[in-house]
Amino acid sequence: MKQLFEALKMGNPKALFASFLYFDTGFSIWLLLSALAPFIVQEMNLSPAQKGFLVAVPVLSAAVFRLNFGFMYQSLDGKKIALAGILLSSIPSIYAFLFPNSLDYTTLLLLGVFLGLGGASFAVALPMAGSNYPKEVQGLVLGLAAAGNIGAVLDGILFPPLAKVLGWRETMAIAGILLVITFLVVLLWAKDKGEKEGNKYYPINVFVITLLFMLFIVPALYNGWLGIKGKEALLLLPLIGSSFVLAFLPNKYRRVFLERDTWVMILIYSITFGGFVGMSSYVNLYLIDQYAFDKLTAGALMSAFAFTGAFIRPFGGYIADKISGATALLFILSGISVMYLVLSFLKLPPILGVLSLFVIFAFFGLGNGATFQLVPQRWPKVRGLMAGIIGAAGGFGGFYLPTILGTVKEATASYSFGFLVFGMVSLVALVMLKLLHSQWMEWAYVRYDYEREMLTGIAKNGKVIMELLYKES
Repeated sequence: MKQLFEALKMGNPKALFASFLYFDTGFSIWLLLSALAPFIVQEMNLSPAQKGFLVAVPVLSAAVFRLNFGFMYQSLDGKKIALAGILLSSIPSIYAFLFPNSLDYTTLLLLGVFLGLGGASFAVALPMAGSNYPKEVQGLVLGLAAAGNIGAVLDGILFPPLAKVLGWRETMAIAGILLVITFLVVLLWAKDKGEKEGNKYYPINVFVITLLFMLFIVPALYNGWLGIKGKEALLLLPLIGSSFVLAFLPNKYRRVFLERDTWVMILIYSITFGGFVGMSSYVNLYLIDQYAFDKLTAGALMSAFAFTGAFIRPFGGYIADKISGATALLFILSGISVMYLVLSFLKLPPILGVLSLFVIFAFFGLGNGATFQLVPQRWPKVRGLMAGIIGAAGGFGGFYLPTILGTVKEATASYSFGFLVFGMVSLVALVMLKLLHSQWMEWAYVRYDYEREMLTGIAKNGKVIMELLYKES
């Protein structure tokens, strides 16, 4: 605890809190449909695939807009981006307040695009928080800012009871109060010390075009307007959305996709954060289907799982500061792989099933903290852009998890094969990281680099002192 307070004093605690709250409430709004899904499903009588798509659209939207936000962060003040993002992500609550009776399935999909802007806060909140602190505490600081994942706790313990008493439409409207509070805190306390470069207006134009494109492509693919319909169309959404944004990136930024480390980091974060947000968005439906839990119990457990993953994330960053994120991730990916395979092959009773979910959420949280400890070390000049790119990968992982689980459940009446797929993907990432570990350690171990710089300085100063003493003698 003493080390924590000492680390906080090295920068701007108010700016850190503003970044945390921005991500926290953004995360809560982002998963709002997930919390309300059991009530929506019951009223609209949705199929398993429709359930999965409903909760996956905001996740996908956040992934795409993280690319936009990361791009904008390179040339715009992060505080201004955050304030604009808060206003736009409040549109679903405003719409639910003004037009509650027009909230059909297609409208919810469109509003899910705006809810995703809450999740896109990640690409601004983390680099903005990190810009207020020195290099040697980046893992801890980014872990604290990213503990905004804890916003998912509200989705489980607050929104389902409100929906039961007031109705899910009214709850969607009330949720906007969180954004009002956050807007004021960010306005007063947020600060961005990151270096900026390039044209300020081009990234904004790209964002506006992307928003319009997403509002078209989501219903277009769902309804088959482009000649593609069904599960295939839905699974193409991440590829279409990300390709659209990347096509507008300047060449100097697209070059990061020629680097092997970029793709490996993308894969790892799609597993750790993708697992966290994907399971957070779907786990209440999973518990209801798998163990016949009631809506409130499933929601409470969803909150407990999300709290576990969010609370432990700073510890992942702290551990990574000590032993490097590259080393920490070897153990974390092993744990995730094992737990996915357990969920796939074993028919666990409710108590063990819930316990297994707690364990895998803990691994997700540790992995999220460890992964983003590495980003500013590997890409110090474009940390905002890489936060957006890698954060988007986490969103894509979070999109595919509920979509695939819902599709597999509909096709086989079981979740086993879905968990097996994600377990095998985690094993592939583990093998790749093991092969690259020694190379990554050349830049990943912050404490080593910091101490080496200190020792080098001491050695040089000592040499100068010895030369002066020699001359004096």
